[in-house]
Amino acid sequence: MAKSFIPEGYESSLSLYETQKAIVLIKRIFEDMLCGALNLRRVSAPLFVSRESGLNDNLNGVERPVEFDVPATGENSQIVHSLAKWKRLALHTYGFEKGSGLITDMNAIRRDEELDNLHSVYVDQWDWEKVIDISDRNTQYLKETVIKIVGAICDTQKTLMNIYPVLKFPIDRNVSFITSQELEDMYPDKTPKERENAYLKEHKTAFIMQIGKKLKSGEVHDGRAPDYDDWDLNGDIMFYNEVLSQAFEISSMGIRVSPESLMRQLKERGKEEYALLPFHKMLLNGELPFTIGGGIGQSRLCMLFLNKAHVGEVQSSVWDRETIETCKNAGVKLL
Repeated sequence: MAKSFIPEGYESSLSLYETQKAIVLIKRIFEDMLCGALNLRRVSAPLFVSRESGLNDNLNGVERPVEFDVPATGENSQIVHSLAKWKRLALHTYGFEKGSGLITDMNAIRRDEELDNLHSVYVDQWDWEKVIDISDRNTQYLKETVIKIVGAICDTQKTLMNIYPVLKFPIDRNVSFITSQELEDMYPDKTPKERENAYLKEHKTAFIMQIGKKLKSGEVHDGRAPDYDDWDLNGDIMFYNEVLSQAFEISSMGIRVSPESLMRQLKERGKEEYALLPFHKMLLNGELPFTIGGGIGQSRLCMLFLNKAHVGEVQSSVWDRETIETCKNAGVKLL
């Protein structure tokens, strides 16, 4: 059953080719802004990793990676779900110093994703990671980093709106910080997504913290793998999407696990066997740096900036027949 919808009266602000030109501009401007704000340098990244390496992101633990055999290596490889763990290893391999980091393009296939206005089986994002000192593993440092990222987003949008005056809905630079538990306490009778919609409708720009840890209800606000983010020091950057009238996640990010929090979270999820994988052994042995990092959706950001109603307007992917018909009937052109 299709979950895509087009708001009544929606029309794209830009033509098909204008959209393509604007996407190129967004990617160039925002990457420069983000690198300047966080002291990042570009590197190349893999499309797939060895299954045995433990580097792939397990997301919620139920999504199936696209896997294939490589006869020349005698091993199976997997298309990445994200580069959360690979980036931390890359910082170690390249010898990045404290206060500096990397940025790369991450392209993934998430075959089990439900298709709607915001979700596609193709995922494209800026993946970034930065070396920090152990003393930076605190909420204040996390918040300061979030504010810098939101600033880069707002500065990019301001430039774009000067070039395309037809665009509207400026983003609020003021970030409201709230934990997932505070959100549950505020809206105990709502689902996590309903809580986000209610909160973002009022606050417009927010960082919802502590994603992955159990709430008082016994549930989690949203899934997060146990072996990259520290669930006490992570969160999602969200904006209110005026076109779709809903909360809109742009980035999942956080301070990464220490050896202690890794083992605690593996135990909570019943995944202690992960500790035997190569990446996890290095982390537990203290061979990897302390880091902060995240992913920022490229198509998501383009949707927000360009006032688009469907992610298929800013990326080329595959869609179910009902989504195609819904968009066609509303005059929405999918790439």
